[in-house]
Amino acid sequence: MKVRNLKSSEGTHLQGYVITTYDVLQKVFGMCKVDAFDDYKCDAVWEVQTPYGVATIYNYKDGKNYLGKDGMAVKDITEWHVGGHNAESYECVKKLIAAH
Repeated sequence: MKVRNLKSSEGTHLQGYVITTYDVLQKVFGMCKVDAFDDYKCDAVWEVQTPYGVATIYNYKDGKNYLGKDGMAVKDITEWHVGGHNAESYECVKKLIAAH
């Protein structure tokens, strides 16, 4: 699955969390968006089209954008939020990461 800049990510909301590394997310989903959908609360965002609709994977309020020098570098973040319009898109993201 490819990362896309999708307008359909508007209105997504938190479905759950994944514990994994930034490097694994890059291997599975490609490069993250640098222009995150929230200018200061997120540092890295992936928008992924699943068979169930778009899913977003992002850090939230734990990176340098939000916390400045006290924030974590994206390569050190291991808990990621997964948003979507439904739980099936979240389950799909978990399966793709687990298959890696």
